[in-house]
Amino acid sequence: MALIQRIIHDLFYVHPPHTLFVHFPIALLSAALFFILLALWRKSDLLEQIAFANLSLGAVSTLVAGIFGVHDNIVFYHGRAANHVAKIVLGIVLFIITTVTALIRWRNPKLFHSHGKAIYVTSYVVSFLIVSVLGFLGGVIVYGF
Repeated sequence: MALIQRIIHDLFYVHPPHTLFVHFPIALLSAALFFILLALWRKSDLLEQIAFANLSLGAVSTLVAGIFGVHDNIVFYHGRAANHVAKIVLGIVLFIITTVTALIRWRNPKLFHSHGKAIYVTSYVVSFLIVSVLGFLGGVIVYGF
């Protein structure tokens, strides 16, 4: 029992937990873009469904990473992490774009074959670009500019 308590203590109070969770939205949204581009190229519904699943999981993981990011900024950086306001704003925008896109696609499974296809695919590209900028800004906090 003491070992489990020590692990939990170390995860949340010694090592910033944001660094553990932040890699999920980066990986999931990168994979989502990869699979939606493959789906376009191969005209594959299966690849589009994989992209949609990655985007949906990316939305959830963005929320989790954001919560821990705010927590770590307060606990470890005393509210003064580099670019924290930009990261919060971009994180909120990313969460909104991915969530709205996932909800629209969930309600309209034929979106990939409709007139809204261009906007749908563009949301994947924009999500990837935002998560890339967020990753860079996170690197600035850890490694400096």
